[in-house]
Amino acid sequence: MRKYFALIALFLTFIGNAQILNPVQWKTKVIQKSANEFELVLDATIQHEWHMFSQFTPDGGSLPTLFEYKNQKGNYQLVGKTTESKYKKIYNDIFEVDEYMFENSAQFKQVIKVTNTNLKEIKVYVEYQVCKEQCIQQDETFTFKLPEIKPEAIEATTTPNPTLLDTVSNTTEVYQTTKTEKTQEVPVKKIKREEKKTDKWNLFLITLLAGILVTFTPCVFPMIPMTVSFFLKQSAKGDKTKGRMNALMYGFFIIAIYVLISLPFHIFQSLSPDIFYEISTNVYLNIFFFVIFVIFAISFLGAFEITIPSSLANKVDSASNYGGFIGIFFMALTLIIVSFSCTGPALGLVIGSVLSTDGGATLLTIAMLGFGFGLALPFMLFALFPSMMGNLPKSGGWLNTVKVVFGFIELALAFKFLSMADLVMDWHLLERETFIAIWIAIFGGLALYLFGKITLPHDSPMSNISVGRLLLGLLSLAFTVYLIPGLWGAPLNVISGFPPPMSYSESPYGVGNSKGGTSTTEALPEHAHYGPHDIVAFHDYQHGLDYAKKVGKPVLIDFTGVTCVNCRRMEELVWAKPEILKLLKEEVVLVSLYVDDKKELPKDQQYVSPVTGKEITTYGKKWSDFGISRYQANVQPYYVLMGHDEENLNTPVGYTPDVTEYKKWLEEGIGSFKK
Repeated sequence: MRKYFALIALFLTFIGNAQILNPVQWKTKVIQKSANEFELVLDATIQHEWHMFSQFTPDGGSLPTLFEYKNQKGNYQLVGKTTESKYKKIYNDIFEVDEYMFENSAQFKQVIKVTNTNLKEIKVYVEYQVCKEQCIQQDETFTFKLPEIKPEAIEATTTPNPTLLDTVSNTTEVYQTTKTEKTQEVPVKKIKREEKKTDKWNLFLITLLAGILVTFTPCVFPMIPMTVSFFLKQSAKGDKTKGRMNALMYGFFIIAIYVLISLPFHIFQSLSPDIFYEISTNVYLNIFFFVIFVIFAISFLGAFEITIPSSLANKVDSASNYGGFIGIFFMALTLIIVSFSCTGPALGLVIGSVLSTDGGATLLTIAMLGFGFGLALPFMLFALFPSMMGNLPKSGGWLNTVKVVFGFIELALAFKFLSMADLVMDWHLLERETFIAIWIAIFGGLALYLFGKITLPHDSPMSNISVGRLLLGLLSLAFTVYLIPGLWGAPLNVISGFPPPMSYSESPYGVGNSKGGTSTTEALPEHAHYGPHDIVAFHDYQHGLDYAKKVGKPVLIDFTGVTCVNCRRMEELVWAKPEILKLLKEEVVLVSLYVDDKKELPKDQQYVSPVTGKEITTYGKKWSDFGISRYQANVQPYYVLMGHDEENLNTPVGYTPDVTEYKKWLEEGIGSFKK
């Protein structure tokens, strides 16, 4: 009987320590669309509280889902891109980016056109990351079986069946393969994640304010009394209702025209659902926006004016002589065209800022609605309540001041687009310190301008500055001073998300400080490098173990990943604590194994895993396979304290945000080693 109890205990111990998780279950099917066109469908069922990431999740965050279509050359062609079901956008405060993720389920579709009648199957390799409090790097290869394809089907020109995927009544044949591996849930501590949603009302209010501010520019402000007087004359003729109605219609047409500008983007989005993502991550488009914003900014600063051809403006103006609503519509269009030199840069700022996000055409329409309403509001308000006209300030040099302030702000925002391109391409031309230095120069220059120390073309001579200008100058100066510590590593939470992250900098420790305020003359061991908080670390298991034997310390294996959120949380919130950092620097040898390292293994070191049967071709796959084979663990972070005999000193742990608990675990393992 004791034997049976021992076997049961051994089995339960194995279950308790095993960490082989497979939170995503896949089902695949083929839908025949025409004689030689097929739709490959992959349905992922994701366990509760776990999430995997979209193909389009931005760079700098977690690992996106990747698809590789094998045996493609000479056999079939991809028709369009791989599409996917709707994802959620959640802000990651560690990586400081919005991440696109799936919860509970996800579906991916790819249409292919077969060109080889002898093709019997298609293999699709999928690589993805799935996370909870821990993350898992996973990859699968799916085989899609195809029916017999007649040679004449390749030659014939066919039209794909427009039937939706979910409606399979017109489908020729459907084949299914299912993976149903049993998964094991491991209890982990729950950490709250906050979803950063784009608030439509906030966007509307911000663009509304932008539209109102644009009216206080030299191109728009003088037109308010001229336009209002036109509608007042109609009211003076005895038809006050008609005059007010026309004033309201004038404002309505201004709003409608701006909303109409956004409508083509709805068409673009319907043709390509990923267009806004492509815009936000496309290097050339980001550089294009940067150049356009710089040109607009220089225009606002007074170097030149951007105008629409006068012939077009004259034609539109002449059309405003038509009576009724048609004439009012062309009056509104005339205002928009004539004032373009002032509203154009602001409008470009609105469009560019929204297009550089994943907000979609709906958010762009909301932004244009807010901007148009803000521009139209003063015209409608003063036409309805003409007595308020007396409260308007008189035109003067302050109008140009407003325009110049816009120019400085637009110039600062232009560098956000250049930064996006630089991050995507990893050029390191505009690292964090450089970006902040540019902003310091821009807003410092704005402060000097507002204080009257710098003058620009079209500025009126002034013997003193107004109270409003003084207050705005002080605000700009305060913001400039606030930015300066960012050069030395301050987080600058007020502008979080605008400058590049701390990891993308000339020195992660701040300008002029290479080791976080400490100095060391000790040479690094061979094959070692400085890890988080200057902890001496190894990226190779054997090198780390050899060094540990040499210095007589235990080994701390850190299964981690570049895109692992909670790995960074542990490093920033737990490892940074003095009591933990002291143990990591003095009592153990850290071996950090990155399971998402894409660097290819030398050909003679590549192999097929005897445990998973997968091809191991990169260092990341090697360390992932090592964790699965040795420790039955495929999660990150995952920590193992090991002696020189490669036996565990205590029970490995995963994500442990409690500093006291993690310290106790470290001291337990170190104590076992010293015994």
